Amino acid sequence: MEYRTLGRTGLEVSAVSLGTEYLINLPRRRVVGVIREAVARGINYFDLFFAQPAFRDNMGAAFYGRRKRVLLAAHLGAVEKDAQYQKTRDLRLAAEFFEDFLARYRTGYADVLFLHNCDSPSDYAAVMDPHGLVGLAKRFQKEGKARFIGFSTHTVSTALKAVASPHIDVLMFPISAAGNAVPGRKALFAACAARNIGLVAMKPYAGGKLLSGARTLELERWHLGGKPARLTKSAHAERLLARITPVRCLSYVLAQPGVSTVVPGCKNKRELAAALRYFGAPPAERDFSSLVSRYKTHVKGQCVYCNHCLPCPSKIDIGATIRALESARGVRPGGRQGAPSGRRRERGVNPTACIECGACVRRCPFGVDVIAAMRKAARFLRQ
Repeated sequence: MEYRTLGRTGLEVSAVSLGTEYLINLPRRRVVGVIREAVARGINYFDLFFAQPAFRDNMGAAFYGRRKRVLLAAHLGAVEKDAQYQKTRDLRLAAEFFEDFLARYRTGYADVLFLHNCDSPSDYAAVMDPHGLVGLAKRFQKEGKARFIGFSTHTVSTALKAVASPHIDVLMFPISAAGNAVPGRKALFAACAARNIGLVAMKPYAGGKLLSGARTLELERWHLGGKPARLTKSAHAERLLARITPVRCLSYVLAQPGVSTVVPGCKNKRELAAALRYFGAPPAERDFSSLVSRYKTHVKGQCVYCNHCLPCPSKIDIGATIRALESARGVRPGGRQGAPSGRRRERGVNPTACIECGACVRRCPFGVDVIAAMRKAARFLRQ
């Protein structure tokens, strides 16, 4: 394992760390197995933003007896309502769920406490107000419940503001080869390096889509850190398709200036092993030159299953519903053709319950017409 310094925090973090979003709604045995395998392989930094009690209890069990060996990153403003993810700026609610984090993870503090998912100028102003989330985070820091304060965002302009703030020690931002041409990224990375801000790279596989084998990739700000885009592989890139691997994706990210660690999501030990193959891989396997400058860009929105549109008053898991629709129609996430999975109803997948209130459309940061998607899913189920 290779370790890097997380900016001015002075914390030594594994170069390849772990995002945990793909471990939600899985059996405890698998969750515990993946986390403990990661710790045994030298991973010591874990990003933990889900607030669902079952997820936190599984994670608490996985880290039990290992707290001194790991660094835990919590998210202030990520909460749960009716078993669904929700973003909040309500200080009482944010504080309640952070205290719940400490209790369920059986710890007295978070190593990094992120101000969660802030992209727009208006939200930034609210979050960074002394009486907003940053003030609450500073209070927890003073109480010894948070060692350092981080900021997670998907937009360059907002990230640059956060990096210039005296309150922010760590920035979490999407970095992948698919976003290589996003305007302003180089200036952002340089600003992090100049101010000694720890840079945590999320979405190194562009939400898994770089590994999908699709000819055309529909990518969002959530993936890229820039405008939504449709990226179409060139003929040359099509011939090199089989060469897009987790090792090359991670090599690209870790070669970017200022990056302290990258947090790929892994839902099982096989995917974890594929990421950790980066260490010890020969130069030829790490060569990411074929990943860069192989796309042309066209702006277009598409669901990426992030569920930032929740909570839904009808308790629909919108991301799971759209994912199930694409799978059932023979299109796997990322665009690969696959065998239809049938019309079985998965948990939270009930598009006919949609009341078309429009709350999801207003919350979606990627311009997805969620109502139209629910109508399409409902029609498909009735066929």
